[in-house]
Amino acid sequence: MSTSDKKYPNTNPLEIVVESDQEMVARDGVTLRADVYHPTGDGKYPALVCRTPYQKQTPRYIEIATDLAQRGYCIVVQDFRGRYASDGDYEWMWRERTETHDTGDGYDTIEWAARLPWSDGRVGTWGHSNASWAIWMMLDSQPPSLASTLASGIMQNALDLNFGIFETGRRLEWTYMMAADMRSRAELTDGPTSPAEATKRWNEVERGKYVWWLPLGDIPGEVFSELNDQLQDYHRIQNVEIQHFGDIHPKVRTPVYQVTGWWDRLIGTVDNFSGITSNGPEELRDKHRLIIGPWGHDATQYTGKIGPVDYGPDAATTYAELIARWYDFDLKGVDNGMRNEDPVQLWVLGEDGWRGENEWPLARTEYTNFYLHSRGGANTIAGDGSLSLEPASGDQAGADEYDYDPRDPVMSLMRADSQAAPVDQSPHDHRNDILVYDFPVFGSELEVTGPVSLKLWARTDGLDTDWTAKLAIVYENGLAVNLTYGIMRAQYRNGYQNPTLLEPGEICEYTIRLNPIGCLFRPGQRLRLYVSSSDFPNFDRNHNTGKDYWSDAELRVAHQTVFHTADRPSHLVLPVIPTQR
Repeated sequence: MSTSDKKYPNTNPLEIVVESDQEMVARDGVTLRADVYHPTGDGKYPALVCRTPYQKQTPRYIEIATDLAQRGYCIVVQDFRGRYASDGDYEWMWRERTETHDTGDGYDTIEWAARLPWSDGRVGTWGHSNASWAIWMMLDSQPPSLASTLASGIMQNALDLNFGIFETGRRLEWTYMMAADMRSRAELTDGPTSPAEATKRWNEVERGKYVWWLPLGDIPGEVFSELNDQLQDYHRIQNVEIQHFGDIHPKVRTPVYQVTGWWDRLIGTVDNFSGITSNGPEELRDKHRLIIGPWGHDATQYTGKIGPVDYGPDAATTYAELIARWYDFDLKGVDNGMRNEDPVQLWVLGEDGWRGENEWPLARTEYTNFYLHSRGGANTIAGDGSLSLEPASGDQAGADEYDYDPRDPVMSLMRADSQAAPVDQSPHDHRNDILVYDFPVFGSELEVTGPVSLKLWARTDGLDTDWTAKLAIVYENGLAVNLTYGIMRAQYRNGYQNPTLLEPGEICEYTIRLNPIGCLFRPGQRLRLYVSSSDFPNFDRNHNTGKDYWSDAELRVAHQTVFHTADRPSHLVLPVIPTQR
């Protein structure tokens, strides 16, 4: 993707009109309502559908829909069943996908949009996160009028996101915000009734109380209002896969364009791309597209400046520009450069420019082991932990130790809304319960792009505990910025569906999956690995008791040991990309 093609401004905006609260009656008789944006006059245009639980009149939807309609599209923004202007009962996404009406509602909406008087009969999709979850639910039903698809910021599997552990900070805030509309619909007055009011109140008043509440399942029901029952059900299925979008991949009958970022919590989007290019209909496999930018999960912030690093204007775009460029190419046949681009477009951090690839993960990847070493004192950044391409020999010290106290967890360094972001890691430099392993300062370039994992040999004196891993780039000035993270709950070491408590003192080998990475390390920089046992409130604290987290009020200190010996060689597995320079 060239720089000139990356920007896709609307240079000739059309005059548009908005048809508010257009009614669609679903197959079971429930009425769903949408706002429809279209150019004035009698013309017909491709229809682009967004179904959302976040209120169709939210400013970001109005802005995106207006931009797209001005480019010559019929834009549909519909409230989910049971949300805002739509009738029915709301069934949230955190349940088995067969337990909601969204597959049928999606099909019905696509076919309804195809028949709108301003539609030319061809329908596409757009919408980020939960709205893209609805897109994948709809794809399961194969509506005949669907001609092309855009989905962004949604993972293939729910366990790709939460690693089987409750996302305390984000999930409680999200539920509190989503409950506002439920209060409004039920005419309740015991809490905020708008998303903006709920978000403000959560951050200013409630967050510091409820993320620490013990046990979590005993938070008073009125806090989450009409969503409390669904939240309580969700507590009990953290280790259950509820999406199974891989089952949908063979059913996809359109090209799909997918968008994500290196700091997107839902970067499991890449697995949907890999799935449809491997298991989808063969005739479409070369038509799918994926873009990964230096972005987080917020589709309104595709800017070049994120956290402490500015990647420059070439990294910036808008969600509307991404949507319009795709559909101008795939539906309208506009020669805008996409036809000649490689299907995967990456902004590799440090390379700082767009680069095309043919697949994900990259076929030329050389998975390389980086072994953990120390003389027994890897605690804090002042310790003696290191990474090496050479495994430990028999005469080297073989373990690092720390105590993990869930009363004093390692606090997540992230955005105020509990979304991942690149953040200066120095606030944790002093913590003895974080092991730090540095690779020597690079003398030449090293690119690491693709899936990451940590093979960890470790022991705890508890029945259960967590192991966390975080990778960071350390710049020449000493600034350490996180690149990716992962976590494993020890009881899931044999699989999510086979939770097994530990024997205290048992030494186990754990495979910790981290989110994908895309970074070119330059001379003078270094790679850093942090190992600990908590990342709170990004993930709930492990109580180290082996009991169910939502009903357990006990907190126990765990003594942790990480091994790196010849026979227990803890190591990172990094996707090294051979230099092409």
